[in-house]
Amino acid sequence: MKRYLDQRVREDLMKKTVVLTGARQVGKTTLSQQMLSEHPGGQYLNFDVAGHRSVIQSQSWRQSAPLLVLDEIHKMRDWKAWLKGVIDGRAPGQSLLVTGSARMDTFRQIGESLAGRYFRLRLHPLSVREWCDATGATPHAALTHLLARGGFPEPALAASDADAHRWRSDYFSGLVREDVLEFSRLHEVNAMRLFAEMLRSRVGSPLSIASIARDLQLAPTTLGKYLDILEALFIVFIVRPWHRNIARATLQSPKVYFFDTGLVIGDEGIRFENLVACHLLKQAQWQQDTRGAAVDLHYIRTKDEAEVDFALSEGDTLTHLIECKLSDTKAHRALTRFAEQWPLAQAVQLVRECRAESDVGRLQIRDAAPWLATLET
Repeated sequence: MKRYLDQRVREDLMKKTVVLTGARQVGKTTLSQQMLSEHPGGQYLNFDVAGHRSVIQSQSWRQSAPLLVLDEIHKMRDWKAWLKGVIDGRAPGQSLLVTGSARMDTFRQIGESLAGRYFRLRLHPLSVREWCDATGATPHAALTHLLARGGFPEPALAASDADAHRWRSDYFSGLVREDVLEFSRLHEVNAMRLFAEMLRSRVGSPLSIASIARDLQLAPTTLGKYLDILEALFIVFIVRPWHRNIARATLQSPKVYFFDTGLVIGDEGIRFENLVACHLLKQAQWQQDTRGAAVDLHYIRTKDEAEVDFALSEGDTLTHLIECKLSDTKAHRALTRFAEQWPLAQAVQLVRECRAESDVGRLQIRDAAPWLATLET
């Protein structure tokens, strides 16, 4: 399946090393194999594979390989300094693609800087647009399918719902059991699993770490660390409230969403909101990675509890205000209010089951599926 990053990876490999990150099983290896098929004689090495590990550590790969793919090297001690040396000393004409599941710039911040030596690209799950392009489905059919299966390639392409459910059960338990040990200790795995399970039913609501900490009888700082790890492993992502003063925004309660919409526990409205969040984050990070744009995803909530689900910003300017509804085409009061407050922002009410689109003042009421299909990613 062709992915939205395919052409960008090709172009960037001609200029610099490419560091491709994303959730486990989101399609990084498949994309890498496709790149290798276009570079006969290329070589793939995975640090998790014992035989490959010795080649990586001794740097005994083929110098003649036109493309070298190094996977999971962030698990190696002092990997940043090691990779700097590899980039600077690689054979003339050799392209280098580095992939990893854990967010390679979140943990282990010591070592040599790689600034200026690579392009970073983040691979996300499948979107409405990608599913339409790959299968020829209509936007509505694509949205229905992704709400049922989630956007990870294997369950999305599975022959049956049962196969998709089996994949998801193994995937989630495996992530918490195995990958958490990269950043944590064995005795914390059970607490981490319970915390992750609790988050599945708290999607889209302001998150009170202190309240969950009391329920689990753990320190809030411990749960804060657990949340950082779940975010680093691309299990969840955090959406913080919009405020020009970033420090003030970080003090307010964040919202949590899952990269895999299929993990969300809740009604269709909550799963729809999570799917929209995934699309908006994917779009924002695409613009960050490919244009260097200061685009970010937020939500808006005021002291009088007026709230809009999502806001996109570029720099200190709001560009989009977005509210998610299953079937309600009546203009959302808070969205109407904020549309007047930020007249330069596009205000959109995305409706899952929209019989008729309309404009109410500055507010655009739009059918969600075709609107999502127009996003770049």
